[in-house]
Amino acid sequence: MSSSARRATIADVARAAGVSTSTASVVFSGKVNVVDATRQKVLAAAAELGYAGPDPRAASLRLGRSGIVGVVLGGELRHAFLDPVTTVMMDGLSDALAEVSTGLLLLRDDPRPGEAPAIADAPVDAVVLIGCTPSVRSSLEIVQRRGLPVVVIEGDAGEGVPQITLDNRDASAAIARHLSQLGHVRVATVTLAPDVGRERGPLTPARLATATVDVTLDRLAGFREVYPDAPAVAAAGSLIDEGMIAARALLTDADGALRADRPTAIVAQSDLLAVGAIHAAEELGLRVPEDLSVVGFDGIAADGLGSQQLTTIVQPAVEKGRAAGEQVTRMLAGETGESVHFECTFREGETTAPPR
Repeated sequence: MSSSARRATIADVARAAGVSTSTASVVFSGKVNVVDATRQKVLAAAAELGYAGPDPRAASLRLGRSGIVGVVLGGELRHAFLDPVTTVMMDGLSDALAEVSTGLLLLRDDPRPGEAPAIADAPVDAVVLIGCTPSVRSSLEIVQRRGLPVVVIEGDAGEGVPQITLDNRDASAAIARHLSQLGHVRVATVTLAPDVGRERGPLTPARLATATVDVTLDRLAGFREVYPDAPAVAAAGSLIDEGMIAARALLTDADGALRADRPTAIVAQSDLLAVGAIHAAEELGLRVPEDLSVVGFDGIAADGLGSQQLTTIVQPAVEKGRAAGEQVTRMLAGETGESVHFECTFREGETTAPPR
């Protein structure tokens, strides 16, 4: 068929195959079983006419839907996908939405100055917000004004919004108790970013007073149930390099020498930060766990530890993503979305031991 010829339609295919238009349509929709001989006639006619199937744009207009769910991630996408937890969670989300043939559109929550957030006019049927920082909350307000179904993963979105939550505080308290039971007194923590500024450095009372990231605050609160006065250093993100920088700040003085009052254990708010802390300790000549115990949070398959298994909290990341997708599916079907809560599991590895 020449490029200037009229595009074949389903009616053309039906006429060529000698069947009704409705029969030809269900062959392509796959929603109703069709006798194999009839199916083959329709497909052969379609191939002859160069008909590849219904135009998805027409289906979208007919249904009033785009077939797309927007996912709003905090910060730069390249940083978000360096974190295996995000990747695994997105796998669960896409698996759940695949059952209703829905695609994903990834969006950032930090527009350029003077620009509206991308979610303001994105062609989506529903939205999943990951976290609920002030910038994500503004996205939530936009989504609610648009009247779109919305689910929030690990963030306080207020009443009436389905949330996928995790027992961050209780899990962090459990891992702190593990260190206390081993006899550790001098313990420090490396936290995730406490606010959208993502500045690394000591987590002072003044900075805590303006902190806005719920996950960071909840994990810190659980840790401080056991170690209320322990020092805390904030990382700029969940990255191995950030864990190394934060651990050096806790273990050394201004001239780089090991501190006499350095902690005997470090609690990291992610496994990647914990791996970085272990690397920093080894570079400083400290052995893990003989000279320094290190624990993480997530339960990912972290590279850089060799055969050593990290002591950590295992979170159900795939299940979190799948639960968000299931609630989106419910709401798109006209049902009411529900909040779902998950609990973590403590996993003792080989990176903790009693202090020397």
